[in-house]
Amino acid sequence: MKRKASLPVSYRLAVTSRALAAVFGGYLLASLASVCMAFWLPISRADAVVSAMMSAFVFYLLAVIWCFACRSAWRAWFGILVPGAVLATLAGVSYWMARP
Repeated sequence: MKRKASLPVSYRLAVTSRALAAVFGGYLLASLASVCMAFWLPISRADAVVSAMMSAFVFYLLAVIWCFACRSAWRAWFGILVPGAVLATLAGVSYWMARP
């Protein structure tokens, strides 16, 4: 009986890393984008929050597509964490500037 060749462990780890980046990093990016948009949209606070939360689905989708379109898992993580750090910084600055 002939046995099928199995995928290498490095490939499996790369796919697992991309999936983790897509799920957790995508959630991080979507939530930070939502927070930033809620601060920045020039409409009423309630409308800004609802609009930002609705657009978070688009950010999450784009993050997942990005993670699986990259050539390497490192680039996927880099492409998620760098914009996440920028958005976190902007959200923090916006929060502290909006405080009375």
